[in-house]
Amino acid sequence: MTSELSKVLSAAARGCFPPADGSVTVLPPPSPRDVGVVSFTCHAVVFADVEPSWVHDRIAPGDLAGPLSPPFLTALGERTGREANNIDLATVAEALPGPPPLELVETTDRSHPRIVRALRHRDEVRVWTTGDGGTLVIGRGVAGRWELAAEVEGAAQGRGLGRRLAHAARHLVPAGERLWAQAAPGNARSVRALLAAGFVPVGAEVLMVPVGGRG
Repeated sequence: MTSELSKVLSAAARGCFPPADGSVTVLPPPSPRDVGVVSFTCHAVVFADVEPSWVHDRIAPGDLAGPLSPPFLTALGERTGREANNIDLATVAEALPGPPPLELVETTDRSHPRIVRALRHRDEVRVWTTGDGGTLVIGRGVAGRWELAAEVEGAAQGRGLGRRLAHAARHLVPAGERLWAQAAPGNARSVRALLAAGFVPVGAEVLMVPVGGRG
């Protein structure tokens, strides 16, 4: 059954956002793993096992920064027994037809740190590598959406490989689907790579993870 959060995210990926009225929507978590906050323009969605009244008591009406503020995230963490992970820029892009224009080799190795992190946050994880220091991970993350993660080794950085990995990922998801990618706003290199690969910003989000499970 499609969760309410999945419907919100799918609509946002198509450019249909919640009303920009300064309000906060509270939804049940789509799974025991997925708890957090996603913020769009003048509207935020808290997906956690908490009462709407509990959320609204802690965020003043019209406080657009409140849902992603340290005080609220700390309170939400204490309430759910979790802690806030990174506050990320959330971007999305449509799938592209045909094979990826980048030579990729799929691997079953699960020892890479990027892969270890992906397995904590995603299902149906698949991993590819390039011969020049790139790793591409795709899996189903928050509310079942397709998500990518990419890593470029130090010696290979500065050559556009991150952009090519993100672009290639769009060829690796089913036709008609949309692919999400998250990046810390301060990681300008990753943000530029995603934008150059055709990803469009749709909001900001933070996942609440088990204590000690950040990253």
